[in-house]
Amino acid sequence: MLDLNFTDRVVVVTGAGGSLGKAYALEFAKRGASVVVNDLGTTQNGSFARSLSANATVAEIKFHGGKAVPNFDNVEYGHKIVEAAIAHFGRIDVVVNNAGIVLDKSFQNMSDNDWDLVYRTHVKGAYSVTKAAWFFFKKQGYGRIIFISSNSAIYGNFGQANYAAAKNALIGLSHTLAIEGNRYGIHSNVVIPTASSRLTEQLFLEESLRALKAEYVVPLVIYLGHESCQETGKVFEAGAGWFGQIQTYRSKGMVLPAANAETIVDNWAAITDMTSAKHFDSIQEVTADLLNNAEKKGISQTKWELENEKKNEYMELLTVIAKALNQKRDGSPTSCFMFMLILMNGTDMHTVPFDDDYVPGQRELICIIAMHCDIFEQILNGQIIRPGKMIIIGDIGENDVVESINQLAKSMKAKL
Repeated sequence: MLDLNFTDRVVVVTGAGGSLGKAYALEFAKRGASVVVNDLGTTQNGSFARSLSANATVAEIKFHGGKAVPNFDNVEYGHKIVEAAIAHFGRIDVVVNNAGIVLDKSFQNMSDNDWDLVYRTHVKGAYSVTKAAWFFFKKQGYGRIIFISSNSAIYGNFGQANYAAAKNALIGLSHTLAIEGNRYGIHSNVVIPTASSRLTEQLFLEESLRALKAEYVVPLVIYLGHESCQETGKVFEAGAGWFGQIQTYRSKGMVLPAANAETIVDNWAAITDMTSAKHFDSIQEVTADLLNNAEKKGISQTKWELENEKKNEYMELLTVIAKALNQKRDGSPTSCFMFMLILMNGTDMHTVPFDDDYVPGQRELICIIAMHCDIFEQILNGQIIRPGKMIIIGDIGENDVVESINQLAKSMKAKL
């Protein structure tokens, strides 16, 4: 059996003054790691802070012959926590983002402060500590990041809109860091524990608390923090001695060309049928699958784009229209002009913007023209159009727009 040793490794565990965080810190230290024990010593709602909790964990580690230092910084100032690791141990190898608080209230009664405090602790805190460690991870070509999330992020929970949203944000953050860090030997994973903690100890009966000891989650966190673990970008769950992985699956669904809301209703059973559901490992795989299905059903660009082989020439002509309209605009000569042509073809739309003289921060005059692509084809074939054939919004009057477009039609007719 592989011995997961952490000699010469430095581990930062936030919220390590009690329950889960303390259990992680103790086990890392037991296996040879030097541990930075970060904890504000707050109650579950973050109402006050004291140094007792972190110091108690450090004392226990040292009693068993381990190496650890306490840290009392707020996780929002993660650079201070990482600086403590570098100052005392000279490096950092593992970050366990465990710190958190709960402020449970129904969404109706939740204040902005209730939302912000939970989000700052869980999301800003995890970001701040990880961002500070990232520099050292990348420089040394090695790092392990573990985000502690919650089942509330997956399933929701009454009174925990703030907590569930924050914990879900950590999953997205971890997935992205796994992608960005992989080439540098930086791995990032999420653990969803079901265990008694300072945040949950009031929710379970005593018998359940015995089955949900924090120690039953620890082995998974230790493995994910070890150099031998090559998993990254994954979400795992642990509790009551059970360990598993969580994945997202997407139904087979169906391609519905030119769908409307009624089409969705008519095909709802097929859309939501999970019988042949698939798991995807990346956004690239999802996009490739969508495009493959679209190709099979012949869904591509608009009819106008497909049938026009003179697209570049037409774009030049649009510039002519825009410049002609630019000469007719009312208003300050210093204002820039924004022109947009929207071509409709059934449910398809093709937009052509023109902002040749756009100046950032300057108020612009606009002219937006929406017409059916068949009308545009008629113009390009030299046909004169009458008012009412298009929708015009902006600072240029309809008569001026029609006049400019008909001038183009006349010039096109002369070329034919």
